[in-house]
Amino acid sequence: MTRYRNKTFGTLFLFLFVILTGLGSLVYTRYLVGILKSEERKKVELWAEATLLVINADTTENISFPYSIIENNTTVPVILTDEDDRIIDDMNFDEAKKQDPEYLGNALAKIRKRNPPIVINLSGNHKNYIYYRDSTILTQLTYYPYVQLGIILLFILVAYLAFSSSRKAADHQIWVSMSKETAHQLGTPTSSLAGWVEILSQKYPEVPVTGEISLDVERLEKITERFSRIGSKPALSEDNIAAIISRTIDYLRKRTSSRVRFVFDRCNEAIILPVNAALLEWVFENISKNAIDAMEGDGEITYRVSESEKTVTIDISDTGKGIPRKAFKKIFSPGYSTKKRGWGMGLSLARRIIEEFHKGKIYVRSSEPGKGSCIRIILNKG
Repeated sequence: MTRYRNKTFGTLFLFLFVILTGLGSLVYTRYLVGILKSEERKKVELWAEATLLVINADTTENISFPYSIIENNTTVPVILTDEDDRIIDDMNFDEAKKQDPEYLGNALAKIRKRNPPIVINLSGNHKNYIYYRDSTILTQLTYYPYVQLGIILLFILVAYLAFSSSRKAADHQIWVSMSKETAHQLGTPTSSLAGWVEILSQKYPEVPVTGEISLDVERLEKITERFSRIGSKPALSEDNIAAIISRTIDYLRKRTSSRVRFVFDRCNEAIILPVNAALLEWVFENISKNAIDAMEGDGEITYRVSESEKTVTIDISDTGKGIPRKAFKKIFSPGYSTKKRGWGMGLSLARRIIEEFHKGKIYVRSSEPGKGSCIRIILNKG
């Protein structure tokens, strides 16, 4: 539970960091763009004044200075028009594109929508207009924060995926080590118990409890086998899903309160799939035991099996206290548990068995507080 919160807070922190960095960059860049935009307009206004001086100058005046101002504009694209918006001259437009007779006209139409023209008052109440658009540098600077934000997001995504992959690999190694150690620790006492049960059955064959003890020892051997298989991909073989569920119900019914009712609703007697029976039975047991805990030993568990052309669906429903919607995904996370005892690994291993080993799906289909829950498992036929 704590680990899940830490993961959530870490992800939230990264998200907020990206947002704040992007917003900060965007605000500052827009501030710089505003300054440069103002400077460019002043530059064009100065260019307009120089143009007016050149136009109005007589042959005796030295116009080298205003002419140099006009020539020094090498970044801001400008178009000079008469009062009827006929193009007189232009600067800093692509010479290759200007071969198209409609290019400058289209450019002028776009410029009119972006920046108001600068008016040049000529003699005789005539006017010329200078239209300009933002320089390439200013345009690039306008889009820079969005590009920067995209790069930051990409970096965070790559870092998160790398971290997530590393964490999953570490989790996998922990589960494998824990499973193998558990199998090792269970192996010796289970073998010893099997020997004692054999001795009891030979010496006291009339005692009925010996048979039940023998069944429990077999169950311990099966559990040991399950743990030993977690570390490696198990072999799948054709088996009857209905029979596996029936065995699970028979085992649980003898070891559960008589107030817990088991109902099995199946479409066919034989539903054959490529599965690992030992591990799949473990999944059904884990879900069933969680359901029994949720019902506090009093209620009904229903197993409903249906099939389509490509899949088999198993719904395991209970009449317990339900699962909060916000915990629908959390319950399958390693370490998540609402119980005071246990490691919170049952449903996590169930998901691993279904999704990784059997390439199926497992999720909370529905849940209502105080009325119960339904866990759905979907397995592929092929």
